[in-house]
Amino acid sequence: MRDSPSSRAARRLKRREAMVGMLFVLPTLVIFTVFKFFPIAGAGAMSLTRYRLNGDVTWLGTENYTRLFSDPHFWKSLGVTTSYVLIFVPLIIVVSLSGALLLNKLVRFTGTFRAVLFLPYLSSFVMAGIVWSWIFASDGPLNAALGGLGVGPVPFLTGDQLLVLASLALVSVWKGFGYSMLVFLAGLKAQPAEVHEAARIDGASSRQAFRHVTLPLLKPVMFFVLVIETIIGFQVFDTIYVMTGGGPNLASHSLIYFLYDEGFKFLDFGYAAAIGIVLFVIVLVLSLVQRRFVEGKESK
Repeated sequence: MRDSPSSRAARRLKRREAMVGMLFVLPTLVIFTVFKFFPIAGAGAMSLTRYRLNGDVTWLGTENYTRLFSDPHFWKSLGVTTSYVLIFVPLIIVVSLSGALLLNKLVRFTGTFRAVLFLPYLSSFVMAGIVWSWIFASDGPLNAALGGLGVGPVPFLTGDQLLVLASLALVSVWKGFGYSMLVFLAGLKAQPAEVHEAARIDGASSRQAFRHVTLPLLKPVMFFVLVIETIIGFQVFDTIYVMTGGGPNLASHSLIYFLYDEGFKFLDFGYAAAIGIVLFVIVLVLSLVQRRFVEGKESK
């Protein structure tokens, strides 16, 4: 049975729309391929070699990975990074969501408050690290204020590992919460007003409405923020480099700092590339697990 002219015209229209769509997507695909896929593929190839600064390359196979998984410094850095992420991610989600809820309730001067809260995100990590190093110093303003309350100097950046990582996470949250706050705010603005009105009519309190209406509708946004901030947490470097230099006694020696040391201090580029590939796999697996967890919660 031959197709009718209308069905052939419909197929031609669909092909034309698909081609137009591909033309719009093509620049992004090219950028992603050139600046994302090729570097990842190049790092994967480099991780299988001993790569010298003068261009000499020696094939090693999986030797770099065998060495990496038996390196106690790798496991130490992985533990430091994991501990940092477990502090940083929940804290920045709570602060970002709180800021978004506050802005969503404001009626006047919303733009002003939004700009003020977003301002730290626009500052450089180096500047933020220098300022906060002074604030956290033993003779800095924070310890001076604590001294006025009868509390001795707190070694925020020179004490035990948990205190150091918490201090670094606090700085990163202050610096970066503005972006996630705006993402949450966009999600709140997109929620149907009728749903919240129905909850109020049914007698739901503000806490009940937030728990049973606002949060469920925010799940896609929450997943996006969770993945983005987890990736940022695992890639922490600037704050550590400026404020602690990986110390004290490797207490803040993250995976990226470990990669930096191997690649740019010891010039072992193949080994550094192996660290980068393992970090990429860890973040990818965590993102997939988070997505499965969120989808599982939505299906219930």
